[in-house]
Amino acid sequence: MNARVRPSRRRPRPRLKRLLSPFVAPQVFDFWSSRLHPLWTWERPLAQLVERRRESVDAVTLLLRPNRHWAGFRPGQHLNLGVEVDGARVTRSYSLSEPPRGDGLIAVTVKAMPGGKVSPRLFDGLEVGDIVELGQAFGEMVLPRTVSGAWLFLAAGSGITPLMAMLRALAEQGMPTPLTLCYWARRRDELCFVDELRRLAAAHANFDLQLLLTREAAAADDEHEGRIDDRLSTLVPDLDARQVMVCGPGGFVETARALLAGRVRGFQAEAFTAPETPVVDEGEVDVTLARSGRVLTVPRGQPLLSALEAQGVRPPSGCRMGICNTCACGKSAGSVRHLPSGDLDHEHNQALKLCIHSAATDLTLDL
Repeated sequence: MNARVRPSRRRPRPRLKRLLSPFVAPQVFDFWSSRLHPLWTWERPLAQLVERRRESVDAVTLLLRPNRHWAGFRPGQHLNLGVEVDGARVTRSYSLSEPPRGDGLIAVTVKAMPGGKVSPRLFDGLEVGDIVELGQAFGEMVLPRTVSGAWLFLAAGSGITPLMAMLRALAEQGMPTPLTLCYWARRRDELCFVDELRRLAAAHANFDLQLLLTREAAAADDEHEGRIDDRLSTLVPDLDARQVMVCGPGGFVETARALLAGRVRGFQAEAFTAPETPVVDEGEVDVTLARSGRVLTVPRGQPLLSALEAQGVRPPSGCRMGICNTCACGKSAGSVRHLPSGDLDHEHNQALKLCIHSAATDLTLDL
């Protein structure tokens, strides 16, 4: 770890900042203050990389020191992280994989995605000392303030990261309630945090660890083979007593939802990808951008975000999976299809998420 990196201690006091705000251009302030310290900004959350550690064959944890404009988080939440790629600022959403730390650092675990824009840069291109942009934490799948009853965490792939933050938080409390983690990956070398998970299982009688592989044979007592619909009832016979949290690809989440409907005490889920729902919409429609007056012709059945980007429109975006709300915008006319479910929505004057809605008719958007 680079012990010389320190959080910013100098920033305008709140009252002084209010007095100066009419006379200060934040971008100009940030330009000159960064010459003195890379984390000094007027109001923009930034963070500096202080350590990186490999978690699996295709995942790395980045330890970041945020400046004082970042407001903190609860275990299970996510943030938007922005870096420069080919000269352009690109933002994606990642989970915080550790609970709040005493040293103020935050941990983000990134899985390298083939063909991705941001994850390859973070996986092996970001160096200690580099600066990234942060968004404030978001996400509603968090543990209650007081945890009781028996819990079941179901994770697949990078869906382990928000659940790991919650699991570590419970471990810090001595694992006060029974918890089972069932964690799926294709192969053993794609599992993250395995050594730590096994240490926690050995240290806490309340914590049961089950590792599941879909493309490799099991080779340890806590390893199994098979997909969620093959193994879940066998691994967790007391499902009806469990509060369940699920995180992973959209298809995994929807399978868990169908398997557990009416069988558990509570169910919360977040998907890192939208489930593959066949959309038969064909043809094109006109989308009017109310602020600019532009009228674009876009295909039905395609996420509005990618359809707009293909025509040179760059709305703000983050996770591109319907979680972070960065791409939310108003719709004053027309019908859209919610791609994860396939449902049509005909209501006017409401907000939609461009990344998970497609145009079903001519639309008017507040862009």
